[in-house]
Amino acid sequence: MQKSSFGELFTVNTFGESHGNGLGVVIDGCPSGIEITKEDIQALLNRRRPGQNQYTTSRVEKDEVEILSGIFQGKTLGTPIAMVVKNTNQFSKDYNNIKDVYRPGHGDYGYMAKYGCRDYRGGGRASGRETLGRVCAGAIAIKALKDLGIEFFTYTYAIGDVYCSHVDKSYLYHSPIFMPNVENSKLACEKITKARAMKDSIGGSIKCIIKNVPAGIGEPVFGKLDAILSSACMSIGGVKAIEIGKGRECSLYKASSFNDEFTISNKKITTSTNNCGGILSGISTGGDIELTVHIKPTPSISQVQKTVNTNMENVNISIHGRHDPCIVPRANVIVESMCAISIFDLMLQNLSSNFYNVKKFYLGGSNGNT
Repeated sequence: MQKSSFGELFTVNTFGESHGNGLGVVIDGCPSGIEITKEDIQALLNRRRPGQNQYTTSRVEKDEVEILSGIFQGKTLGTPIAMVVKNTNQFSKDYNNIKDVYRPGHGDYGYMAKYGCRDYRGGGRASGRETLGRVCAGAIAIKALKDLGIEFFTYTYAIGDVYCSHVDKSYLYHSPIFMPNVENSKLACEKITKARAMKDSIGGSIKCIIKNVPAGIGEPVFGKLDAILSSACMSIGGVKAIEIGKGRECSLYKASSFNDEFTISNKKITTSTNNCGGILSGISTGGDIELTVHIKPTPSISQVQKTVNTNMENVNISIHGRHDPCIVPRANVIVESMCAISIFDLMLQNLSSNFYNVKKFYLGGSNGNT
């Protein structure tokens, strides 16, 4: 069996394969009353849609979402939400010549070792198209969090060794790779173009900054906020490392210069710095939550590589088809979605962590029915 669910209360269950009829999601535990439309969901899907420009795969899919249940007249009903996106442009024949070969950098061998069979067409469940369902669910979580004042700013931080040196938020959606800096974006695009011309691919990293998450979200031991966010992002194909706040740089500091000192600002407790990335002891501090997500190069390249086949023979392989020369730009919205799903789920859990919340709901206010 495969585990295809994420979350404790706001539970996201994805289904489907890259070259099957379609992919989708079933969401359990979503509260009623969240205002969400098909257009809201489609807007996020469009950010990860293939075939957008020369820096993505040439596979052209509209990725149009169909809402099957759980949303009525622009609001969630509190019942299970089901959504599906149909595949319309899959070329399964592209994979016939490699169905008995283990592709370098892919999960082919691991899948065979575990299950004894695999869907070789586009990678099946290991394909990046599996994330369609996550983005659909993420749209609902992002909308709910927005209503609570929580905002996301997610962007391409690096492509290879080209970093976004200065952020110009107004340029984010003008950049074809979602890098909010005119000059850096141009250089990064050149990196991708060069890699593709060499029949290769290139990796990079994504920054996700989450503002206005209230203090007190997350659990102190096994449900730490940073652990849940890391698990969520590491579940995305191609992600190999996560940093929270200063991340690996923390090992270079002394506590006297790393500790975020508390202070009062606008009658609220805050910190003068944010080296911890908005999380201490697994619980949010109220400061900006900052993640850096590192993604490997797309493993499907048309250069000749050495591998083995199912007959235990050494062979060469050249992978042809329609693949992203860089996964990073389309992965921005996936990282944002998984972070939103994680935080929304933990916030729902947090309502039962303090009896005051229970009393406030049942004794001190409306429950939505009055």
